[in-house]
Amino acid sequence: MENGRNASISRKTGETDISVTFNIDGNGTADVETGVGFLDHMLTLFAVHGFFDLELKASGDIHVDFHHTVEDVGICLGQAIYQAADNFKGIRRYGSQLLPMEEAMARAVVDLCNRPYLVFQASFPTEKIGNFDVELIEEFFRAVAVNSCITMHLNVEYGKNSHHMAEALFKAFGRALDQATMLDRRVGGVLSSKGVL
Repeated sequence: MENGRNASISRKTGETDISVTFNIDGNGTADVETGVGFLDHMLTLFAVHGFFDLELKASGDIHVDFHHTVEDVGICLGQAIYQAADNFKGIRRYGSQLLPMEEAMARAVVDLCNRPYLVFQASFPTEKIGNFDVELIEEFFRAVAVNSCITMHLNVEYGKNSHHMAEALFKAFGRALDQATMLDRRVGGVLSSKGVL
């Protein structure tokens, strides 16, 4: 990851050990190993459809459950997004994507504004996708929002298959973040009437 806006984050606790390398100006190359197969799949979709390069390795206490690993991966990814976005200078700031996945439809709207906030609206028809607790999807995105300082509104508009609904959401988030992080030569500093975020 020689070119572009990059970040490398490492975090080690008594519960997890995580390293992330993230490139905003990538081409969608993903190398993800968390020990949680469904999370690997979703993060790969996020990177591919957002055109981000993402290397992420995690080990955690998944013998307890997936919660600590999923949340801490969200923390590290959020920190990497914030660092790579260079204080949100020169970017378009806003991004929005409505995205279908077969019968499911998801919407992601983001504002890279230094004000972390998450609105999450999704009613999954099952409690699990394979052995993955669907409630961890919201926990993951909350950790990303707080640590990236992004306002995020994530909604699954409708759907019947929990996997499709989650997949649409992660893809939509990647696409919206790609829009928001695009450099715009018309933006001097940050896009704000106040001059600061």
